Amino acid sequence: MRAITRICATAMVVTLGMPIGAAYAGSFSDTLGVFQHSNQSGAYFTSAYGYAVFPTIGKGGLVVGAAHGTGRVYANARRIGHVSMTQISVGAQAGGEAYSEIIFFENKAALDEFTAGNFEFSGDVGATVITASASASAGTTGENSAASADNQLAATQGHYYHGMAVFTIAKGGLMYNAVVAGQKFSYEPYDKKVALQ
Repeated sequence: MRAITRICATAMVVTLGMPIGAAYAGSFSDTLGVFQHSNQSGAYFTSAYGYAVFPTIGKGGLVVGAAHGTGRVYANARRIGHVSMTQISVGAQAGGEAYSEIIFFENKAALDEFTAGNFEFSGDVGATVITASASASAGTTGENSAASADNQLAATQGHYYHGMAVFTIAKGGLMYNAVVAGQKFSYEPYDKKVALQ
């Protein structure tokens, strides 16, 4: 499994043309601002119990694809931990992309499930893709719909599925396929003592 992960990571670096470290770059506050000002995801900040945010997830591959990103987990608007995400896929694919992702937790039970250990999205989970004036797929419902980052044009989309709602925003253009099924998450609680050192 480690060999496959290394091959996927190498393929992602070659395909995306950037070092792995660059996939972790990005401002949490800027990313949160984008999601907060989008009609598709903005309302979730007042109703959700918590959320996990990933400023940048790098995704790429040739035949075997990989995606990776790191993020933070919040409960009641307070940072409670760190999370990393990996995803491996096999099939016809080429190219690379980068996107931001946020996962909202409807209640404490959903957050506890996510933070209990190694969590993985099942095959029936999708994301609402937020794009600027472009058609996008709302995978949580399996329906196609128009999505726009323009507050005047956007209609509220997405809903909780098994206590979670997922939104993605492509970086640098439209991402046609925001597949979140198979994403695996590893959570670590936030230790203020370690962070201050």
